[in-house]
Order: sequence, then structure tokens, then C-alpha cells
Amino acid sequence: MRTKTFAAAALLAAASLTLTACGSGGDSDKPVSVVSEAPGTDKAATVLDKPFEKPDLVLTDTQGKKYDLRKETAGKPTLVYFGYTHCPDVCPLTMNNIAVAKKQLPKAEQDELRVVFVTTDPERDTSAELGKWLKGIDSTFVGLTGDFATIQAGARTLGISIEPTKKDKNGKLVSEHGTQVIAFSPKTDAGYVLYGEDATVDDYTKDLPEIIKGENP
Repeated sequence: MRTKTFAAAALLAAASLTLTACGSGGDSDKPVSVVSEAPGTDKAATVLDKPFEKPDLVLTDTQGKKYDLRKETAGKPTLVYFGYTHCPDVCPLTMNNIAVAKKQLPKAEQDELRVVFVTTDPERDTSAELGKWLKGIDSTFVGLTGDFATIQAGARTLGISIEPTKKDKNGKLVSEHGTQVIAFSPKTDAGYVLYGEDATVDDYTKDLPEIIKGENP
């Protein structure tokens, strides 16, 4: 299995260093997750020796209803990703990779898995916009929006840095954010596995059965 283990504290420190502006190019085009990788490794899954606590986030879902992340995903294998619908590359690729891998699971396991997409661009990503975007990927995925400060604080607890949406040098609105996917165990509700943007469909296909059981991939 493609697995590596790192200290959560090291990942938190690394996350404060680099952000990805989706589709922006340049030096800022390196994902946070790459900073935390050990030299010479080629692993998709990072099994954390000190898991993250699930963020205490209460946001709004695609139906315009309040969604308590801890309550709604308690005891469920859960993948959480922070991104935005106007992202031209990393965000749709990541979510589509997970969607394709999920479809390889038995129906019962598909029903158990929770995939939560939290926007980093809440001004443009309304509940309706999130719902429309996710419908084209997987209609069972949960989309959440809300106050930016609340979202930013929740992401920070997972070592994921995000910044307010701003215009790039070409005048295009971009959202700079970390690109990690965090997997939460159904046994402990803790975030114990981290994936970077280099994770492929095959990686998720191999690992999801273990994650659903709360085991190390």
C-alpha cells in the first residue's frame, strides 16, 4: 500500500507555508501537501500518528439547511475537502477522482461513505451553486457554505490554510487554499489519513475499503 506516517504537528507547520491558487500558476502553484512529504517518497496516503479532531463546523448545505459536520458525520467514514466551484483544475479533479473511486465500492459501502466539500469562496459559492456543481460530480456529496471566517478557522484546525478570494495578476478571481483531503475514521471520528492533490483514482479505489472500516490504508 502507498502509505507514509508523519506527525500531525509537522503537517500543521507545513500548512502555514504554502497555498495553491487553483489555475493561477507560478511559485504559489505548489500544494500545501507537497511541503509535508518526506524527500524521495512517492506515497498517496499519509497516516497521521496524531489524528486531527473533526472541526466543530456548523454551515449551510446545498438545500439551504444548517449542517453540523460533527453531528451529521458521527460514526461515518468521512472525506473532507476545502475548495471552490470556480476552480479550473485541482478541485474538480480531486472530487471527480473520489467520485469515480466511490462507484467501485459495493452499494452498502457507498451508502456509508460521506464526502464533504467545504467552499473556500462562499461569496460566489451559494447553496444553489454548490448543489449544481456537485450534481455533475456526485449528487450524494455534501456541499457546505457559510461565513468565510468560520470556514477558515475550521480548515486551520486540520492544518489547511485558505485565504479570502482575490484577483490574480490577470484580474481573475482565485481562491488560494490547501489541497489536502482528510479522511475521518468511523471508529474514532478523528482525521487520521491525509491525501495530497497527487492522489489518483487508483489510490482512492485501493484505500477506501480500509477507510470505510476505520483501518489504515
